[in-house]
Amino acid sequence: MAAPLLHTRLPGDAAASAAAVKTLGASRTGLSDMLALENDFFNSPPRKAVRFGGTVAEVLLKYRKGETNDFELLKNQLSDPEIKRLQWLNRSQTVVEEYLAFLGNLVSAQTVFLRPCLSMIASHFVPPRVVTKEGDIDVSDSDDEDDNLPANFDTCHRALKIIARYVPSTPWFLMPILVEKFPFVRKSERTLECYVHNLLRISVYFPTLRHEILELVIEKLLKLDVNASRQDIEDAEETATQTSSGTDATEGLFNMDEDEETDHETKADPGMLDQMVHPVAERLDILLSLLLSYIKDVCYVDGKIDNNKTKDLYRDLITIFDKLLLPTHASCHVQFFMFYLCSFKLGFAEAFLEHLWKKLQDPNNPAIIRQAAANYIGSFLARAKFVPLITVKSCLDLLVKWLHVYLNNQDSGTKAFCDVALHGPFYSACQAVFYTFVFRHRQLLSGNLKEGLRYLQSLNFERIVMSQLNPLKICLPSVVNFFAAITNKYQLVFCYTLIERNNRQMLPVIRNTAGGDSVQTCTNPLDTFFPFDPCVLKRSKKFIDPLYQVWEDMSAEELQEFKKPIKKEVVEDEEDDFLKGEAGITPSSFDVHFRSPSSSVGSPPVLYLPDQSLMITRICD
Repeated sequence: MAAPLLHTRLPGDAAASAAAVKTLGASRTGLSDMLALENDFFNSPPRKAVRFGGTVAEVLLKYRKGETNDFELLKNQLSDPEIKRLQWLNRSQTVVEEYLAFLGNLVSAQTVFLRPCLSMIASHFVPPRVVTKEGDIDVSDSDDEDDNLPANFDTCHRALKIIARYVPSTPWFLMPILVEKFPFVRKSERTLECYVHNLLRISVYFPTLRHEILELVIEKLLKLDVNASRQDIEDAEETATQTSSGTDATEGLFNMDEDEETDHETKADPGMLDQMVHPVAERLDILLSLLLSYIKDVCYVDGKIDNNKTKDLYRDLITIFDKLLLPTHASCHVQFFMFYLCSFKLGFAEAFLEHLWKKLQDPNNPAIIRQAAANYIGSFLARAKFVPLITVKSCLDLLVKWLHVYLNNQDSGTKAFCDVALHGPFYSACQAVFYTFVFRHRQLLSGNLKEGLRYLQSLNFERIVMSQLNPLKICLPSVVNFFAAITNKYQLVFCYTLIERNNRQMLPVIRNTAGGDSVQTCTNPLDTFFPFDPCVLKRSKKFIDPLYQVWEDMSAEELQEFKKPIKKEVVEDEEDDFLKGEAGITPSSFDVHFRSPSSSVGSPPVLYLPDQSLMITRICD
């Protein structure tokens, strides 16, 4: 009687009932013994009605009395591969333990059931669905807020560990199932959060899967990121703010319910403060903050950073960064996982910069990757508070030296003219230098002004700016104008004559894709973006803000000072001799682009300097 049940497909929830039937169905004596022990089973919630017209308890009691028809029907139902599986997670602890033991015995005796068992367990990594029907039509499909979810997840992870104890190759079979079961990115925030949480938890006790799990999670985050631009998110937040702060003309006329919650009471709900208005941004924020929390939990043990664990995680994440982030244009937020990890220790920040530097200078890399690496270098140096000035100067030295060597190799060549298609990496490196200088010039000149100016003069910006490649024509106008203003103030290089000449020359135009004769000027020929522009995700920015250098807007007085010529004046301090003299400024296009030097990677190869290095301690060998 029990033999047929051993070979039916029962890796799902129905297996609990099948195990009971197998154990107790051998004989009537066995059934009698069983009935004395399994009150816990029958009384544990939920009590399920099955298709054969009664509960399992009732069927077994009838069997004990000699009425076998319903029992045989039960066996046939359990043998049906299309059976609606019964819940086992919300049963009593005794039943759960028996079921876990059954899973272990099943996969050890019949490994053919390994995949179905793993698939069944993975299906419980999201909240169960509640489907309301009207007739034959589903009218709702929402996530069930189950208070037992944490305990259920714990039990599922126990099940995986038990199965792995019997079948050591379990992780190898599990990963494809985890990929297949990953919820669609438009599922609810709760569903995605639960699944990602459980994936990251698996990576802790199955460390061989960590790299693949992290890659899967980051890939899904990236899909959300590229579908929620910073501008769209900010617009949604601004619209919501204006709507909530506006007054309704009908207010007071139709609001007759005195018990109705007022607007200010609704706004005071603390749970709403971190919620993003943009639905995709809300999903992205929840998942990214979950990933950042995971990174911290892995790297810190008892409040102190564990160097070995952090190195191992860095190796995983830098490989994923190269595969997914560098080739992706204009992602806004996902890359902050590298920013956050690098903040834990200076060595990791320096390793990240050296890694990017090697990408930039290697002519064997595609131009798009080299330009993206330059964008990351410039944005990281500008925005990371935890990167000290000495590291900034070391990076500037390397970048500027590479630019000068590049120009040396172009002086006598036939390609020494302004062309982003030919010199894309050069222009991206120029912009990285200009952008870093704009953000860091105060630090570079603080303390000993004379020494700071001497260092900046040694970089010889003038040769780069005045070269035939004409980087000021290609780099983003906002960056160019800030660079020009600051270098003009300190008389490092005078850019405005060249800027005006560039403005008189027609930049490439792009015909409107909507049709007609309208055209627009291409103001960003490099198609540049700054990957570490401000994070606007409310939960995630709490991790980033303490580490982040914000743009310090210039006062109206400072702007006016930049717009007018520097006058000769008597300077008492010898260090201020560098500021003597006067220079004309042509501010025509200046006003248009004088704003925060941030915005939004381009083309080909050149020259490789194999001996150049950041000269930092290698931590990832």
